[in-house]
Amino acid sequence: MVMAVQFAFGLRKFGGMEYTGRVIGLTFSRELAPTFTAVIVGGRIGAGMAAEVGSMAVTEQIDAVRALGADPLKKLVLPRLMASIIVMPLLASFALVLGFAGAMMVTDWEFKIPAQFFLRSALGSVTMSDFMSGLFKTPFFGAIIALVGCHFGLTTRGGTAGVGNSTTRTVVVIAISILIADLFLTKVAFRIFPF
Repeated sequence: MVMAVQFAFGLRKFGGMEYTGRVIGLTFSRELAPTFTAVIVGGRIGAGMAAEVGSMAVTEQIDAVRALGADPLKKLVLPRLMASIIVMPLLASFALVLGFAGAMMVTDWEFKIPAQFFLRSALGSVTMSDFMSGLFKTPFFGAIIALVGCHFGLTTRGGTAGVGNSTTRTVVVIAISILIADLFLTKVAFRIFPF
């Protein structure tokens, strides 16, 4: 909704408010939906992984898993990694739909751009390549979330204070890693999905 307001205000200065739907459609599909979703999910889920695995580390449950002959990476990290990789494209697609709906409502109420026109122009400008270039990034973002969360969880030391520190570091590292990865994944997406 905020991006819709910003774009509409900016385009109104140049007499191009009818392009608001197109700009929103492209930016949401390629960048905003996958990246914002990853940052939000990373903050919530990554911190949860770090706290859960970190609690297991400080209470020596991970050592017990090793003592039983099981590999903690297979038992603790792999399921979280696979779940994150699978769920991120679904969440990003859901975020894209909600983002379109919110932008459509705001431009209709604030700028009197009819919702049908906004939706037609947004969907008319978004190609399958645009959608796939955004969706292409999401499994990588999911892997970053799980790997960083589990890494900080597995390396937690120092009791409950250590769990809190690991959780805080996880959120910061995930957000920065996703934004850096987004730059490189966008460059790759431009080569894979021609625009």
